[in-house]
Amino acid sequence: MNWILKLLLTAVAVVVLAKVLPGVEVSGYLSAVIVAVVLAILRLVVKPILVVLTFPVTVITLGLFLLIINAIIILLADFFIDGFAVRNIWWALIFSLLLSFLQSLLHSLLSKEK
Repeated sequence: MNWILKLLLTAVAVVVLAKVLPGVEVSGYLSAVIVAVVLAILRLVVKPILVVLTFPVTVITLGLFLLIINAIIILLADFFIDGFAVRNIWWALIFSLLLSFLQSLLHSLLSKEK
């Protein structure tokens, strides 16, 4: 049940960020929920593979390359979902950073309520 709430909160964050960032578009609330689900799947399946393949670069950049990996995950979601569009990798990077921040904020607010 907790993961459903996290997905819905991620979908809300996607809608908010799409309204704030001019380089990100989402066609509606259903598309935002689909984006949240696809991002969760991509982070579960693709991200570990990318982290292993780019481990030397990640070590050399002291972990900063993980931000690029997150942006690539966002661009992959853009590729797979028709109702979600990100203009370029820079907007994907900004979207990824802000989405992570909002998810952390919402998670901390939820954990305080319990």
